[in-house]
Amino acid sequence: MSTPKPNVGEVIGEMTFQSLANGPVSIGQPKDRWTMLFVYRGKHCPRCKRFLNKLNAVLPSWTEHMDIVVVSGDTKEKAEADMAEFGWDFDLSYGMTVDQMRALGLYVSEPLSEAETTSLFAEPGAFGIRPDGSMMLVDISNGPAARPDLEELLDGMIFNITNDRPVRGTA
Repeated sequence: MSTPKPNVGEVIGEMTFQSLANGPVSIGQPKDRWTMLFVYRGKHCPRCKRFLNKLNAVLPSWTEHMDIVVVSGDTKEKAEADMAEFGWDFDLSYGMTVDQMRALGLYVSEPLSEAETTSLFAEPGAFGIRPDGSMMLVDISNGPAARPDLEELLDGMIFNITNDRPVRGTA
């Protein structure tokens, strides 16, 4: 099944995820600040942990400019186990549905074994969302090895925010 591209420049449908610390977290509705949504594969992925540890190390630079939402399709129990192990400074959201994954254009994978995980999960993605709820930037991967460089991504997002840059890739 092919994955449709997200509609950059358009307001995305409102999505709500549960989070460990702050209750429901929503994207796609108007708010005061930009949002960067990071989707990770889940507790079973060691590459995700390395990426999220890097994000945590530079988190103050990010939150100075925008809100950060980190989500997976994991259960609350798996998200709690990750938070207990890593103690990240960002809130961790969980329970992303397959319909939400597909609405964002994410690649969705089946587990290779029950040792990996037991349900469908999203491959990584990063989404820059304007305060009006429209998608400005999309970075998706079909596997865990391809991730954006957080320093370059932040620099680009600051440039986009500061200069109110238009959405690219719509021609």
